[in-house]
Amino acid sequence: MPEILTVSDLNEAVRQQLESGFPLVWVEGELSNLARPASGHLYFSLKDSGAQVRCALFRNRARLLGFRPADGTQVLARARVSLYAPRGDYQLIVEHMEESGDGALRRAFEALRRKLEAEGLFDPATRRPIPTFPRRVGVITSPSGAAIRDILSVLRRRFPALPVLVFPVPVQGTEAAPAIVRALEQAACQGDCDVLILARGGGSLEDLWAFNEESVARAIRACPLPVVSGVGHETDVTIADFAADLRAATPSAAAELVSPNGDDLLRRVAHARALLQERMGRRLHALRLQLQGLDRHLRQQHPERRLQDRSQRLDELEQRLHHAMVRRQRDHRTRLRVLWSRLQRTSPAARVLAGQERCAQLSQRLHRAMDLRLERLNTRLTGNARTLHTVSPLATLARGYSILTDESGQVIRSSTQVQPDQRLRARLSQGEIQCRVETVQET
Repeated sequence: MPEILTVSDLNEAVRQQLESGFPLVWVEGELSNLARPASGHLYFSLKDSGAQVRCALFRNRARLLGFRPADGTQVLARARVSLYAPRGDYQLIVEHMEESGDGALRRAFEALRRKLEAEGLFDPATRRPIPTFPRRVGVITSPSGAAIRDILSVLRRRFPALPVLVFPVPVQGTEAAPAIVRALEQAACQGDCDVLILARGGGSLEDLWAFNEESVARAIRACPLPVVSGVGHETDVTIADFAADLRAATPSAAAELVSPNGDDLLRRVAHARALLQERMGRRLHALRLQLQGLDRHLRQQHPERRLQDRSQRLDELEQRLHHAMVRRQRDHRTRLRVLWSRLQRTSPAARVLAGQERCAQLSQRLHRAMDLRLERLNTRLTGNARTLHTVSPLATLARGYSILTDESGQVIRSSTQVQPDQRLRARLSQGEIQCRVETVQET
């Protein structure tokens, strides 16, 4: 009996086979029957001239789309093959979707960018500085395009004296990339330019593809001259922009970045001239004041004037010294008289006599204090002796009492401490007695 499957089991088995048997696939086709329910998911069909397949793009992936899908749009989708079990419909679960055409170019662009970035080709540390005042600017672009006119117009306006050398190249088509590489090599060999501008006007991604070629990016990094990229409009980004030493939003912006501003330089020179004149005036004024001060100082420090000042100072000091010596002698005489008077009042003989009298008084007081102290101590000793005799154990023994101890010397205070036939020792007032316990009676 073969195994019987339900429809649900069959569809589930087919779904598992489809999902496990196919990896992620890229499918290109035209959108049709596009539905946008309130859930935010997208349901549509992808078709070509001979077939169609149902697709589902869930909300979390639909939010990442870079365009607005519509019926008739040619797209490129990355999807998983699956089966919608409730209806038994084979379908694609779309993970990513982009418009075809530019989409392929965009993938190639991103793949090359990641490759060159991994090699370190875009490392900011390897970028060459742009000279502030270049002697000559080289421009690699089409000689008939709008870019060269914009660049020359900007350079004429900003700094007319700056020489420009144009390296004519095609900027679109299959010949553009090799021509750009040759122009970069030629500019490097000539060595008569300080900076290069690589430029062209705006266009589609396909129009700008020459500037996304790997050979162009490597030639830019291999060029010993700093390269400024001014390709397309502000929103256009090319591989050449990443490889260049400096990116400008437009060709005109590139011309502004490499050229000094003549009007600004004239203003700076005028400002510097005015500042120099002002500082020179202040410096000359300061030097003039310093010279006048030195002249006054020299007149004041003339040798004859200094000798006169020193002679006058010497006379003044001599008078002060004389007056000081007279005052000092007078002060010393007065002090000598005062000290003599004090010495007379404090004669050593009188002090010795007073000291002897004081010594005799202190000797008498000492003898009296010693006698009194000895008497008090003798009285205290006698009282302590009587008290000690009163509480002495020997006095108790003298009244007929004795002290019993066992052989270890422990005092016997109770009949419970001894046993019959135990040997005891009795201490009397005079001598000791060895005795033995006959009987023990408890009271």
